[in-house]
Amino acid sequence: MYGPEFAEIYDHVYTLRGKDYPAEAKHVTEEIRARLPEAASLLDVACGTGGHLRHFDGLFEHVEGVELSEAMLEVARDRMPGIPLHQGDMRAFDVGRTFDAVVCLFAAVAHQSAEELAGTLRCFARHLRPGGVVVVEPWWFPETFLDGYVAADVLTPDHRTISRVSHTRLEDGASHMDVHYVVADARGARHFVESYVHRLFPRDLYEQTLRAAGFTTQYVEGVPSGRGLFLGVKEGAWRP
Repeated sequence: MYGPEFAEIYDHVYTLRGKDYPAEAKHVTEEIRARLPEAASLLDVACGTGGHLRHFDGLFEHVEGVELSEAMLEVARDRMPGIPLHQGDMRAFDVGRTFDAVVCLFAAVAHQSAEELAGTLRCFARHLRPGGVVVVEPWWFPETFLDGYVAADVLTPDHRTISRVSHTRLEDGASHMDVHYVVADARGARHFVESYVHRLFPRDLYEQTLRAAGFTTQYVEGVPSGRGLFLGVKEGAWRP
């Protein structure tokens, strides 16, 4: 999952499929500052190749990123040499400081069990100041997941042609997605497969787990990708 072949084309695939990274970063920032107007620092967990992070960099005084995949980090480091980037697992990392905001987008938190989700959110809380804001994008809920969903695209960036065909199925209470890529360029054509498992956590599990980690919680429907966002404020902030 998220190997070097995919890291090379990741940004092309999602941008050309319509993902608006600048607009999403702006919206998330607005949600953060609606709860903490003075927010100046942000940690992007599961930052990938930096699609959102490079835009957060223009919206906050200080940003950092955490990513498990070394292949994705290599792309991010080339793109953003001035931003601190850390290789780490969202369930147990320590970057040595706290932030005004911690975000985890693109349903990355759903690549784990409910018990691991609880540990992840506690880890996020440890990296937030009192009153800091956490933003978590979920995967689909059980009632909104479409079993057997198929998607297909042909994309043509940088004198290359990329075909993407995906199939998603329900198995053992989780979403299993296989994505087939064929990439053709001057070097020839090559095929590879990326496979992902997302847990179909219900909405109330996210909310209960956020509260258990020490957050107030709110769910904002729809944005940015149709799945909505969970927002939490870390308890313990002083209020006049």
